[in-house]
Amino acid sequence: MQHFAMFGYYILVHECSCMLLLDREVICSLSLLQHGRKQKGEIILPRLVTSKLLHRQQLHGHGSVSEVSSVVDENLGKRPLNGHKDTFVYRVFASTWNVGGITPSDDLDLEDWLDTRANTCDIYALGFQEIVPLNARNVLGPTKSCISAKWNLLIGEALNKKERKEGAKLTQESTDSSVVEASMQGEGFKCIRSKQMVGIFTSVWVRSNLRQFIHHLDVSCIGSGIMGCLGNKGSVSIRFLLHKTSFCFVCCHLASGGKEGDVLLRNLDVADILARTWFRGQATHELPEKILDHDQVVLLGDLNYRISLQEAETRSLVTAKNWSILLENDQCRGVCPAIAANV
Repeated sequence: MQHFAMFGYYILVHECSCMLLLDREVICSLSLLQHGRKQKGEIILPRLVTSKLLHRQQLHGHGSVSEVSSVVDENLGKRPLNGHKDTFVYRVFASTWNVGGITPSDDLDLEDWLDTRANTCDIYALGFQEIVPLNARNVLGPTKSCISAKWNLLIGEALNKKERKEGAKLTQESTDSSVVEASMQGEGFKCIRSKQMVGIFTSVWVRSNLRQFIHHLDVSCIGSGIMGCLGNKGSVSIRFLLHKTSFCFVCCHLASGGKEGDVLLRNLDVADILARTWFRGQATHELPEKILDHDQVVLLGDLNYRISLQEAETRSLVTAKNWSILLENDQCRGVCPAIAANV
């Protein structure tokens, strides 16, 4: 099951393996303050879209990303909001994927997942879990950074495929090297920060023309797994300022298990991540030190929350579209007290 919820300015994207719905992304438009006094950013267009990654839409009856996102204004992120010259709108794509310890193949195509053909998003925040198998060697040994590097390579190829095609075409048609170079530095995407902790991997990409407005990049890793400190579970958080608005993307992998009491372990993981994550940048009013002090917070990952009902009953309720009973038994509702306790 996947779960989406909003807590004020906080967005939560959840992937869990106990139900049929596997891949969803959150695409939201964010109003940012470029100049003047700092204020809370506004989430003005949260949207659930469905991925076609690895043709799962054919297996589970999902539609494509482009079918959903095509209704969004194509000029979003390229013009002032409500006529105010100091406020700009950007589109953020946030998605999470537990890859189950499987190394990606060299020809894995991520275009459908990232919806790159629509080319409407300005920031991509991608969270992965189990990019390496969670065995003792990987948990206790050195980080296999070659795996995260391979994921970044595939992400970059998908996000910049259109740009490279246009650059190659221009190279064939033009002999002016300066024109070709300028085109290659246009609307492409760059990875501004990525970080791996055992199997948890967070990677943030932005349009090249936004990079000059991004400052104070920082990362914080919290291990909450074995013995309450190892990195088989926990979070990798990346934060930055875009103009005058602070962002924090928190990729989590919480405690697993379907036994009674396991949901409390997940809630404790959330509380622990919120309490222990600390960004030790220069202390100013523009640089929050804690997760929930940022203007925009996106919490995503394999949170392992599930429906607290027997599988047969859960499937029956889904078939009957009895969402109210399913929501009443959704363990993810327990995240609210954990967040509230740390505000």
